Amino acid sequence: MLYAIIGQDAPDSLARRVASRPAHLARLQALKAQGRLLLAGPFPAVDAEDPGAAGYTGSLIVAEFHSLAQAQAWADADPYLT
Repeated sequence: MLYAIIGQDAPDSLARRVASRPAHLARLQALKAQGRLLLAGPFPAVDAEDPGAAGYTGSLIVAEFHSLAQAQAWADADPYLT
């Protein structure tokens, strides 16, 4: 089943997001390699592909998981949260 994971960034979290991005993207690549990732992307804080210092307000991931519990566990382990 497909699940939408919607994350909201904490205020002033851009530096942490940038530092965690490689590990976050590696997890997304793993889902993609398994054929389970439908789409993923950030919510820029301003209308621009690169929002610069304005940063992001959150992210959306739509991926296939066996259950809501599995989707929640995957989301909870994301580097953006830890």
